[in-house]
Amino acid sequence: MPVEMSRQRFEELVGEALDLIPPEFATAMDNVVVLVEDRHPEEPGLLGLYHGIALPLRTTDYGGVLPDRITIYREALLDYCSSEDEVVDEVAVTVVHEIAHHFGIDDDKLHELGWG
Repeated sequence: MPVEMSRQRFEELVGEALDLIPPEFATAMDNVVVLVEDRHPEEPGLLGLYHGIALPLRTTDYGGVLPDRITIYREALLDYCSSEDEVVDEVAVTVVHEIAHHFGIDDDKLHELGWG
């Protein structure tokens, strides 16, 4: 059974997850925005998605582009979890996972590190 949670509370959890990012990583994030949407239109079970050019792949030609996007999918996460405590944990994991992609860390390495 999906967890019931207001959009406002969910967005607060995303903000709290962002606050967990160590300052040296938070300040290194560049030209990226974090959004909350209900579901990915093509993959409704997807929990989060990074879309952009990871920092290590940016060259001197990088500039004048729209921000990269980290999208956290609210309804998919609420469906995935069975309690509010689980939502809190899974939002944090998902946010860290997508931020790691911004830094160029792939899924295999994230799974190896326990952030899969």
